[in-house]
Amino acid sequence: MTEENYAFILLCDEKWWNKLCEHNRKNQNKTHSFVRRNLRGPLKAEKLLFYVKSPVKQIRGTADFVERVAGDSEKLWRKYGSETCLENFKEYQGFLHGSEKATFVRFKNFRELETPIPAKTMKKVLGVLKVPRGGKYINRETTEQLAV
Repeated sequence: MTEENYAFILLCDEKWWNKLCEHNRKNQNKTHSFVRRNLRGPLKAEKLLFYVKSPVKQIRGTADFVERVAGDSEKLWRKYGSETCLENFKEYQGFLHGSEKATFVRFKNFRELETPIPAKTMKKVLGVLKVPRGGKYINRETTEQLAV
């Protein structure tokens, strides 16, 4: 891992953020998985930052990146489905909208931030108006400037 890829910002909807937090409360100190449609997500990083999109527009949590596993959606569900906030295979299929490929971003030490980082601060530190839908790598210095 290079210093340039120290952290990765993952985008999520408020609905999935709330489900992730609930899942974490029930399964603390375990490895979790964040599901992405198709083949996208970080390959190498030390930290993950969870940015909850509109209407919240805040970085709401962090975690330690474990690995990204991508491929056949059914095989991934059988192996890692219990790590997700999804209730069952049917909900998982609905989330994927028919995609046969999926990505599981695995992480541990998930925590909700006591003081979320607003989009205004992100824009100032990152110098961008919008985080790309696929996510964004940031370096250690920028991560520290965000005070996460």
